[in-house]
This record gives sequence, C-alpha cells and structure tokens, in this order.
Amino acid sequence: MPEGHTLHRLANDVWDAFGGRPVQASSPQGRFVEGAALLNGHVLRQTEAHGKHFLADFEGAGWLHIHLGLIGKVDFGEAPAPEPVGQVRLRLQNATAYAELRGATVCEVLTDGEREALIARLGPDPLRDDADPELAWKRIHRSKLPIGQLLMDQEVLSGVGNVYRAEVLFRAKLHPMTPGNLVKKREWQGMWSDLLELMKYGVETGRIDTVTDDHTPEAMGRDPRQDDHGGEVYVYRRQGQRCHVCNSVIRTEILAGRNLFWCPRCQRTGLTRKKL
Repeated sequence: MPEGHTLHRLANDVWDAFGGRPVQASSPQGRFVEGAALLNGHVLRQTEAHGKHFLADFEGAGWLHIHLGLIGKVDFGEAPAPEPVGQVRLRLQNATAYAELRGATVCEVLTDGEREALIARLGPDPLRDDADPELAWKRIHRSKLPIGQLLMDQEVLSGVGNVYRAEVLFRAKLHPMTPGNLVKKREWQGMWSDLLELMKYGVETGRIDTVTDDHTPEAMGRDPRQDDHGGEVYVYRRQGQRCHVCNSVIRTEILAGRNLFWCPRCQRTGLTRKKL
C-alpha cells in the first residue's frame, strides 16, 4: 500500500497538471459515472493529502476523495489522451495533460462537511503544516498496544505505512512490541522529527531511503538493495539478512495482520520497562 509521501506527491502532480483550470472528468470503466459528471467542467482550485487520502476541491462540485488501497495507481500523460486501456475508474484531462485512476479502494465525491468528518477521524500527518504531534502522543501514551501497531493506526498517526514504521523504530532503537504507554515522550518527539525528515525526502525524491551516510552501499562496500519498493533501508523486508549496524540477523513477525521487521540487538529498548 502506498505510504503517505506518495499521496502528497500525487496532490502536487495533479495540481501541476490541472490546477486553476476547468477539468474534463469521465469514467471509461463506468463505475464512477455519476461522480465524474459532478466534477466535469469545474475548476480545480485545491489539492491536498491527509495521510493516505487524496483530496481535490472542484469549485462548486465538491471534493474528489481517493484512497489508493493496495493496488490503486494514477498514471499521467500529455494530451491528447489516447483511447483508455483497462479498468480506468476516472480520467481527468484538459488541453495539455490527462490522468487515469485504476484500482483504487475509494473514489467518491464528498461535501465540505464529509471532508471535515473524514479528516477528524484521522491522526496528524507529519507532512501537513497543521499537524499536531501532541494529538498522536496522547493516544500513544494512554494505550497498552505495541508501538509497532499504534504507528500503523491511521486514527493515531496518518500516512505511516510498513516501511516508515519499521525504519523509524529502528532509527529510534525502540523494539516494535514496546507498549505505547511505556514509550517516553522524548522518544516520541524524536520519532516525529525523524518521520518529518524521512517523509519530506520521500515527497521530494519518490524514494524511501533511511540509512545514514555510514551505511550506504558505497560506504560499506556492499551491493545496493534489490527490491521492488526501492530505497536503502535498515530492516524493512530484510528478514534473515545481517543488520548494517551490529551484524545480527533481522527478524520478522506478524502483528495485526502486517509484517514487523526489527533487529534483536539494536532494538532491545523498551521491552523491560515494566519491570523497572
């Protein structure tokens, strides 16, 4: 599933292609005909992302809301748009560009009130200027659930997926099974700052790179990571491989239906706090 930085990049790309101008909207697949008709011909006046949700304000028509889910994607191209191929849920186009949405979990038009209700359900997004990390901290601090589970709860924190979860916990040297109410506030503040830095880099580059200069392939004399997700990481999807820092074997375990990844030596912190 795309992580939060992907949706912020999408908001930027849609604005660059269509912002401030009338947009033609259609549903070649036929599953979004009524919604596309509401948007068709209206001026796109704002795009934004909140966590894993993309929102676009069409003047006088409402908010286009998209959640890509596991397989959703948006492809862009230059006008004139060719005949649609495959299951195109939504096509946006103007005189210079077109964009096609396929495979999304959610594609709908919201009113202002419905948009506000959606955002109210979500935790703070580190990439938004209006984000308040204290809201996430209050939810984490009063929960006995593992911090590795809380970081993935979009009502606690928006936009963090499995890659950022695994990597920010490693960089914080915090075990993913540490109960939320045993996480120290300075640890949370450090993770928030780290997420802000890593996710901004993701928006700028389209990659998730989390290793420091000391642990790049060039510095360590190792081969670059070969993975469909790309980017140099410490633990994500590196189970059975050696830790770049301590040479221990990276472990994996399923938590709340998703795979955890961590280093058993570098991430001991937090497990014994109940006994102190």
